[in-house]
Amino acid sequence: MVVCDFSPGLDGIPAAHSAISYVDGVAGVLEYRGVAIDELAEKSSFLETTYLLIWGTWPTADELAAFKHDITYHRRVKYRIRDMMKCFPESGHPMDALQASAAALGLFYSRRALDDPDYIRAAVVRLLAKIPTMVAAFQLIRKGNDPVMPCDDLDYAANFLYMLNEQKPDPFAARVFDTCLTLHAEHTMNASTFSARVTASTLTDPYAVVASAVGTLAGPLHGGANEDVINMLETIGTVDKVREFVETSLQHKSKIAGFGHRVYKVKDPRATILQKLAEQLFDKFGGDLYYDIALELEKVVSDELGHKGIYPNVDFYSGLVYRRLGIPSDLFTPVFAIARVAGWLAHWKEQLEANRIYRPTQIYAGNHGQTYVPIDQR
Repeated sequence: MVVCDFSPGLDGIPAAHSAISYVDGVAGVLEYRGVAIDELAEKSSFLETTYLLIWGTWPTADELAAFKHDITYHRRVKYRIRDMMKCFPESGHPMDALQASAAALGLFYSRRALDDPDYIRAAVVRLLAKIPTMVAAFQLIRKGNDPVMPCDDLDYAANFLYMLNEQKPDPFAARVFDTCLTLHAEHTMNASTFSARVTASTLTDPYAVVASAVGTLAGPLHGGANEDVINMLETIGTVDKVREFVETSLQHKSKIAGFGHRVYKVKDPRATILQKLAEQLFDKFGGDLYYDIALELEKVVSDELGHKGIYPNVDFYSGLVYRRLGIPSDLFTPVFAIARVAGWLAHWKEQLEANRIYRPTQIYAGNHGQTYVPIDQR
């Protein structure tokens, strides 16, 4: 047997050929299907971008209209799923509720007809349509309220904000949220996407694929960091305590939430866009005392760690944007999941096109030739 070099976390090991997205971590470039993320954020919408990611081409006006119509039509969820969610503990984290609910969709819609384009499209539509509804539903259910039904008159982003509080959002706020979804939609072979592709390679149904990816995204080293950023800013409290916080963190070798990335060695281009969105929201709806703390924190950390390529990542400013949009902090990661469903489904579809089940090897580090020890001799 050939013993391969060991790379912890598969760092730097290509796991697939993909045409979905591209990252240059040194130059700070992110592209979806060859289109720069800043151009998509400025000119496209989340559902148009999602169509591009999954099918690899820009939709025509008719195709995009049909896509939006189908997603709007399928926003509602089965009452049995709502009843199931009512049995979840109120103290449960929304990501756990989302993972269970996403998996439950497979009980209703899974046929595993993975060679049927109609089945694939229907699964894409249902997952994109129902995941936001389930996130909003659990938020209200855990407070003892009935879920708010989707509003067919609102677009994708505005409808989610509406379902959270039963108030139609300001159009500018809805547009900002739509842009946030675009920014989080895809990011090459991250942990949750790799999880999705591994699960997809077994030829299970797409609902299981998304459920496995949600479980992976829930970890604090992946999607949970944006919630940690807000907790960190609350802990710091005031601008004058930022430097002391950074120095203490460095002394104890503690991770500073929202900084550093396995790929980017410069400021994450998504963080730059999110910072601008935050400033636009503050100009229109009022400031956030934590934003000044965040600005000072970015300055101090960049001074101290910039030479190591540690700068703000996508999680650093996203929480501030979501706070201003009225989204509770423990929903930040479920919102991340709402967006990343687009990327997961794109990779699921791409995996099916040239599937080979994932079966990596390992380097055995245990003993050989051991003998059984009777229980009375242990």
